[in-house]
Amino acid sequence: MVWYGVLRVTGMGPDMEREMSEEHRKLIGIPDNHGLVHTGSKREERKGRDTDIDFYDETDAEGVVIAQYEVRDSMSIYPPQTTTLTFRKL
Repeated sequence: MVWYGVLRVTGMGPDMEREMSEEHRKLIGIPDNHGLVHTGSKREERKGRDTDIDFYDETDAEGVVIAQYEVRDSMSIYPPQTTTLTFRKL
């Protein structure tokens, strides 16, 4: 089910979905009249980092997909547990 441009994930409440989507929208720089649709996700654990990877389609005002993005939210598993949020256009 798509809700506010974010795929509903089991165990994640609406507030967290909206917050995550808005944070990623700002990071990528999506215009207000474009949509950001969550299309998938996966996790990686390697080299002392836990990384959540989300995939998005950017849609124009007519709903046509115009770009695809990968957003990585990575956190060190060792103190001080720094985080990094990055994206790349696919």
